[in-house]
Order: sequence, then C-alpha cells, then structure tokens
Amino acid sequence: MATKRVVVHQLVGHRFLGINEQGDKVLIDGDQPASGMRPMELLLAALAGCTAYDVVDIMAKKRQPLARYRVETVGERAEEHPKRYTRIVVTHIASGPNVTQEALERAVELSHTKYCSVSATLNAQIETRVVVEPWVDESPRATGEAPA
Repeated sequence: MATKRVVVHQLVGHRFLGINEQGDKVLIDGDQPASGMRPMELLLAALAGCTAYDVVDIMAKKRQPLARYRVETVGERAEEHPKRYTRIVVTHIASGPNVTQEALERAVELSHTKYCSVSATLNAQIETRVVVEPWVDESPRATGEAPA
C-alpha cells in the first residue's frame, strides 16, 4: 500500500507551513489578515486540482485537448462543529477547438467516479488514528527545522 507523508510546522499563531516528502510547501493560514488558504479551502483546492488533472489527461487521450480550462468548487458547511462540508459543487468550465460537450462530460464523470482519489476519499469511510507524542529534538521522526 502506498503512503504519503506531509509534516505541518507552526510558524506563528494559526499560520502553518506544510511540507511533503519532496520538499514542496504550502502555506496554511487561519490568521487575519491571511496570507494563505485555510484548511477547508485547501480541501476544495485538492478536489479541484485532482479532478482537473484527470480531465486534462482524459481529454488529451481523446484527442480533444483543452485550450482553456478551470474548475470552480463551492462548499457548503454545517453550522455546528466540526462544520464539515455537507455539500460540494464542482463546476468544470472548458473549451477547445475540437472539444465536444459529450466528451467533456464523460471525462468529468470518469474523473469523479473512477480516477480522482480526493473525490473517492471524500465519499468514503476513512480509518483515522490519532497519535500524540512529546516534542523531542532527537526524535527519529524529525524532518528538519521549521522554516524561520
């Protein structure tokens, strides 16, 4: 089974830096004024990015490459904690010289029902295990210093 790992470092207050195993970084921000996306916005962005990746590939394989393409996601959240998303609308907006509506609709359907792992994760029961450990500088889990 493949695993992914992301480490999130607190920078200050509710501002964090997420770093994956390749060293790619994303700013996660809950402070005001914000200089990065909030965690629930990142979830919408992950869904949009995942399905967009699939749709671009599927349309290219159909020899109907997209000239212009964007994905818009809108999430409705519950009023009570944990304020999870109760509804997410994903809108694909695309064009291209040889793009047919039928091919685009099929690519979107395949992405959301077969290929997009973020979509599948949002629609599945997930086993979550939470572990709490003390901070120890010599910890073998340490992945380096948090950025200054």
